[in-house]
Amino acid sequence: MKELLKIFKKEDKTIQDNIEVFRNVEEVTTNSKDTINISLRIKLLNEMAKMPKYSQDGDVGLDLTATSLNFTSGYIQLGTGISLEIPKGYFGLLLPRSSITKSPPGMSLKNSCGVIDSNYRGEIIFRFELPYNFKYGVSDEFEMPKVGERVGQIIILPHPTITLVESQELSDSNRGSGGFGSTGK
Repeated sequence: MKELLKIFKKEDKTIQDNIEVFRNVEEVTTNSKDTINISLRIKLLNEMAKMPKYSQDGDVGLDLTATSLNFTSGYIQLGTGISLEIPKGYFGLLLPRSSITKSPPGMSLKNSCGVIDSNYRGEIIFRFELPYNFKYGVSDEFEMPKVGERVGQIIILPHPTITLVESQELSDSNRGSGGFGSTGK
């Protein structure tokens, strides 16, 4: 734990308070002053399933490979053939690989990004929105992802436990209630 506290500025009380999440995860270890390692249990659900892996040293996201493809009129669903046991105090963030978004006219996840809670044990599935041009018949230029390709990635992140406090007043800030472009372009 002392190694973790060295990572963060000691004067930042918010970060020090939130470091408590690390104390609740037995799998946390440190191998240097700036790296945290956790164990992630992975279950392969079919013969085509591949273990997630980092493509390059220093990558943040673990690449996930498609093992199934369902095509509907509104979206493409790609199964990965894996399920995870994410440690309590962490969550998984699902994102498309950049290679899948660059093929014209590109694809995006139907819900923008996926959140995998630590208590979810089902298959990791990506649901991609069909590109507008393809979906509405403007163009048939579209490269369908294929089973066996790396289609997405998962990033495992810690999250604090939040205590909600109902309040009649909130502190003032330099932004106030300004939103949607209030800070300029």
